[in-house]
Amino acid sequence: MTPPPHIIVLPILIPLIAGAIMLMYDERQRRLKLGLGLISCVLQLGVAIALILRAGGSSELGRNIVTLYLLGDWPSPYGIVLVLDRLSALMLLLTSVVALPALIYAGAGWHRNGQHFNALFQFLLMGVNGAFLTGDLFNLFVFFEVMLAASYGLLLHGSGRVRVGAGLHYIAVNLLAAMLFLLGVALIYGTTGTLNMADLATRIPRLSEADRPMIHAAAALLSGAFLIKAAMWPLCFWLPNAYGAAAPPVGAVFSLLTKVGAYVIIRLGLLLFGPAAGESAGFGAHVLAMGGMATMAYGSLGVLAAQDLGRMTGNLVLVSSGTLLAVAGLAMIYDDAPMLTGALYYMFASTLGLAALFLLAEPIGRKEEGIAGLLAVTAEVYGLDPEEDDDEPREEGTAIPGATALLGMAFLVCVLVVAGLPPLAGFLGKFGMLSGAVQRAWTLPGMWGHWAFVVLLILSGFCTLIALMRWGIQSLWANGEDPPLPVMEALPILMLVGTVGLLTVQAEPALRYLDRTANALTENAVYIGGVMTAPPVGPEALASDAPDPDTTQPEAPGEVQP
Repeated sequence: MTPPPHIIVLPILIPLIAGAIMLMYDERQRRLKLGLGLISCVLQLGVAIALILRAGGSSELGRNIVTLYLLGDWPSPYGIVLVLDRLSALMLLLTSVVALPALIYAGAGWHRNGQHFNALFQFLLMGVNGAFLTGDLFNLFVFFEVMLAASYGLLLHGSGRVRVGAGLHYIAVNLLAAMLFLLGVALIYGTTGTLNMADLATRIPRLSEADRPMIHAAAALLSGAFLIKAAMWPLCFWLPNAYGAAAPPVGAVFSLLTKVGAYVIIRLGLLLFGPAAGESAGFGAHVLAMGGMATMAYGSLGVLAAQDLGRMTGNLVLVSSGTLLAVAGLAMIYDDAPMLTGALYYMFASTLGLAALFLLAEPIGRKEEGIAGLLAVTAEVYGLDPEEDDDEPREEGTAIPGATALLGMAFLVCVLVVAGLPPLAGFLGKFGMLSGAVQRAWTLPGMWGHWAFVVLLILSGFCTLIALMRWGIQSLWANGEDPPLPVMEALPILMLVGTVGLLTVQAEPALRYLDRTANALTENAVYIGGVMTAPPVGPEALASDAPDPDTTQPEAPGEVQP
């Protein structure tokens, strides 16, 4: 049975309502807030699964489904629209899969180191989910700002000199990104008279010669905002310090934020400047491809130079983001759907691995330094007195025996995933990108960009393997004592590692889904038609979710199937 159309708005409403309820309670009710947050994340995961089934419900027939939700029932492109397609459903699922383990991990004590952690966490999820679902640039700006405002509080959560310094740098850079975003949106609206993404895609090919330079300048400003968030070189210097200084659960959920920037670049790049954009086709694609490859190189060098796992993982975020941006640029130029399929699969797997590495940094560091050293370092970072008694114990639950073996196995899985080694999902994603690039470069002469990407992709995996194995041997193998590992910290790590295993076992249906996602992105007539032709939701349509066998209308209001 097809889920009702109103389910599309739930990924925004659930965290909004949960966060608002949490603000009604003071900080003495942290356990209650944590419980509400966990319920919210579980509900979001269930909704994300239902939405991905809806978006790919007819995958066996090869049909792409685009579902439009008209807020206020105003027709597109005049009203606020939420658009669900394969890519947005995939990103919603990735967000919920990472958010739930991160919040469980925070329940081990991290949520008590500052105020309003749980509410900020929910508002962050609201902004991320809204950015993935919105169909117009104005509301993309709104959700972008909600996401950034919540991320400022989460990064500064716990205080401490190092964290505050990195946090202020992070805030300054992202305020610049927000300013560029606003300027770009204003120029686009002034030039075209619309901010609806699908409507823009129909107007850009028909622009006059006088207006086309203006829309290119606006796109450059808008891209600058999201390339800062996606951390493309040379706009990425802020990320390793900021993500490395964040609390482990915050760093884990922050691994999603660069994917928001990459998502918008892929969505707008292929939608507005794809092959159907006329004289604007491929605008900025070469810069995107070269910048993505430069980010891969810079991140690989940063991984080799880093000495702690937090900063190392921050540089690995750059490698993952650069890979996705490089493939997006090549896809805009050469219509490389097979490479985009592999990149989306690798993005999902690598994000899970990076989130797990952020969570592993604390217990492995505890093993390396000893519990006394850990408490002193933690107290200094949080600006606390190590001699001060804490009314609430930091660790909850029972420590797990054999913690070193458990941490070592989880760490090894993460290494294999982010380095792209067999037999896990990271290898399958990289193999898909490599095979697509080599096939394209082998059949067409002069494809130096593809060959450069192949070399950088292999070298980045090699650098990742060297750096992580070196650090793992020093931290896990050299010290045989088991660190204290509460269940609340071990469980989310196992959840992320288990999800990587599930993604590997179910690689065939996942790649089939992503292959149709990539095809829909490179041939976006379905998205444009779904947004521009969907009728408003009338009372008769809301009376029943079942399709009328006597008509040829889609299964649900606003749903288009080619």
